[in-house]
Formats: sequence, C-alpha cells, structure tokens
Amino acid sequence: MSATHPQTDLDERYGDAGASPTPWPQARERLAAAELFWLSTVRPDGRPHVTPLLGVWQDGALHFTTGAEERKALNLAVNPQVVLTTGTNTWAEGYDLVVEGEAVRVTDDARLRGLARAWEEKYGAVWHFDVRDDGAFEAGGGPSFVYAVAPRTAFGFGKGDPFSQTRWRFA
Repeated sequence: MSATHPQTDLDERYGDAGASPTPWPQARERLAAAELFWLSTVRPDGRPHVTPLLGVWQDGALHFTTGAEERKALNLAVNPQVVLTTGTNTWAEGYDLVVEGEAVRVTDDARLRGLARAWEEKYGAVWHFDVRDDGAFEAGGGPSFVYAVAPRTAFGFGKGDPFSQTRWRFA
C-alpha cells in the first residue's frame, strides 16, 4: 500500500453483481476535477460541523483554505480529523467520493505559492490568493490557513449502472 497504490476493496454488499472496484487513478482524477467539497469537522464540544468549500488536489492530498478565525479553523485546532465529500446529489447516477484523513496546516512558502497558482488555474481569477510572510494566504484583509488532507481511507460510490462501493486504504 502507498499513496499511489492503495489497498483497493469492493464491498459486494453494497453493489450490483458484476460490479468491479474503481481504480484509484480514476478516483483521483475525479477528486482533482471536482469543484465543490463538503468538509466535516468536530466542534470542541463534540457536535459536528459541515460546510461546503473549494478544494485542490495536489501532491497526493486534497487542499482547502479557511479564515484563521472561522469555525473550521477553530475546530481543526482541537481535532484535525476530517471527512471531505464530493459527488452528485442524485441517487441513481453519478459518482460520490469520501476522503477521511487528518488536516495538516501547510505553511511552506513554496508550497503555498504552488497551491495559490493551482486555485487560480482551477477556479479563475476570483480565487486569486497572495501568500503572506506568516505561512498563510491573504484573503479579504486577513489570514486564511491552508490545510492538506492526505487520504487515510477513501470510499467511492458508483450510482446507477452498476451500483458499487469501493474502499481504498492507504499506508
């Protein structure tokens, strides 16, 4: 198992006969192309928090950004375990993906500059970020933290013909 070759399993309980597991490279392409993700974090008092956000796949991880004082950042300071989801809101067509992992703050200047370019390439100039000297993006007059989530476990749900559930486990 590795980040590029995870252990891949098809759960036959949740799919059609004859379904096959989705190869990780195909799932990774879907993650890279997805425009919107839902981030699930846990509040300090244990209640869940879910919010939509934009994300960029780069260097084997999903990346997202949040203002330093937003609920997401406050939650992550206490518990960095997250779930990111993307897909379609239909039950019989499309493909949904779930990524579980730890959100790790990115502060390296060169990496942040590359991610800022990736955001703008993917979403256009409206999502231009400058990189601050303190290891964050500049966003609307304040710092915006950038996090990377390398998958620990990911799930893919094929909907339609055929229905399937693939699990990828990473080292």
